[in-house]
Amino acid sequence: MMGCRAVSGLLPGVAVVLLLLLQSTQSVYIQYQGFRVQLESMKKLSDLEAQWAPSPRLQAQSLLPAVCHHPALPQDLEPVCASQEASSIFKTLRTIANDDCELCVNVACTGCL
Repeated sequence: MMGCRAVSGLLPGVAVVLLLLLQSTQSVYIQYQGFRVQLESMKKLSDLEAQWAPSPRLQAQSLLPAVCHHPALPQDLEPVCASQEASSIFKTLRTIANDDCELCVNVACTGCL
């Protein structure tokens, strides 16, 4: 009887793990110049840019796009910020994400169902 309780106690945890794995396999990714970012991260980036205005001093001191300094920047976008070409890479990623990644017609988009 004790063994049954232990197994039944594990089932909710296993279900949560399987659900998380299923959700992560359904993500759409954009691959560009060696970077792989989630389409969802690009949507969050747009929201962050729209709601956050860094200080003019911070903008003047940094060659990086201002959003790279945002504390809520999605983790998969951090490597882009480390690139010297971050501004142009973000511009291209935005174009891909906005134009046709959700329709999955762009070769740079992967994970489409």
